[in-house]
Amino acid sequence: MGETQEQLTKILVVDDYAENVELVQELLTTNGYQVTTAYSGEEALEKIHREIPDLILLDIMMPKMDGYEVCEELRKDEETKDIPIIFVTAKTEVKDWTHAIFNIGVNSYITKPINPKKLLEKVKSVLRMKQSRDELRKTREKLSKTIGDSAEE
Repeated sequence: MGETQEQLTKILVVDDYAENVELVQELLTTNGYQVTTAYSGEEALEKIHREIPDLILLDIMMPKMDGYEVCEELRKDEETKDIPIIFVTAKTEVKDWTHAIFNIGVNSYITKPINPKKLLEKVKSVLRMKQSRDELRKTREKLSKTIGDSAEE
């Protein structure tokens, strides 16, 4: 039996509250995703630089380094700037998450308490967008190489 795309997908879950991490980890693992966890912004950045995940679920409100700061750090780095990020937040004010989406480059958000069905839908949707973007990038690279090879002949 072959592996599905979801079984190969690496997701980093970042939250300072262990119960939230465990809940999300269990949900995603049960649905075939490979999950890594971090309990602070600093730990998340360390893990990301060791192994780049396909997606990050990132809590906004954490001590020391919050989700906004983590996201800003990732967007500054060429290696990590395109990693999709879903903010997980207790904040329900529209201005809170619209700031993140439009100014920092967050791909989506979900509010706490987490609705498992909605979380899985968001994860799948953001991963589909990532896959499309990755395929487009590969096609563009092939095309550039083909054009470059033709110009040399």
